[in-house]
Amino acid sequence: MTDQGPHDNSNSVEEPRVVVRDRRRIDPETGQVKTVTEEVPVDEAGAPEGGRHASADEVEAEIVPEIISEELSLKTELDERTKDLQRLQAEFANYRKRVDRDRESVVVNAKASVVNELLAVLDDLERAAVHGDLTGAFKAVADKLTATLQRVGLEPFGHENEPFDPSVHEAVQHDTSPDVQGPTVTAVLRRGYRIGEKTLRPALVAVTDHEPGAPAQEWAEPSEGQPDGSADRN
Repeated sequence: MTDQGPHDNSNSVEEPRVVVRDRRRIDPETGQVKTVTEEVPVDEAGAPEGGRHASADEVEAEIVPEIISEELSLKTELDERTKDLQRLQAEFANYRKRVDRDRESVVVNAKASVVNELLAVLDDLERAAVHGDLTGAFKAVADKLTATLQRVGLEPFGHENEPFDPSVHEAVQHDTSPDVQGPTVTAVLRRGYRIGEKTLRPALVAVTDHEPGAPAQEWAEPSEGQPDGSADRN
């Protein structure tokens, strides 16, 4: 039996060693600046080949400008993204306000289109109440109708002795009097109605303007024998 000696590895090929070097200046997990070291080939005596070790100041002089440049770039990009986000937020807020206004306008217009058809009925009910005909079951139905319309936002306006407002009042009669301080509604011929800020119809009113009164006459003491102070003409 032939003795077998140690295996001859002279013909084996050594596989190249893979070395991964992390050259990132900032630790991605902690965000801190890493201490950068660089492997320098050395000779058999342990001295660096082809030169000397770089000093700490030299290494810092090379690394710090690069770090500052990266930080400035990141800050600029962050500022740009922040401005984009703020602009999008403002645009969304304006869009939401516009949608809310449009939705509210649609609702008010829908209510107004229905209530407009009932204004003539309300006028009849008001005239019946003035003449004393709104009684019994008829009054109960009228009260329910009025309450329902008020719940959807219908508001009557136009009352006596309130200041005249041409934006909501339509003057069909005009008079003057020293008893008022300015244009005043003295009679309401037809009630006006609104829903929210939307005027369904103006109120028909009679308006009285201020007119200065006649100057007061001086009072004279009556002469004796003449109660009215007039002289005896006989």
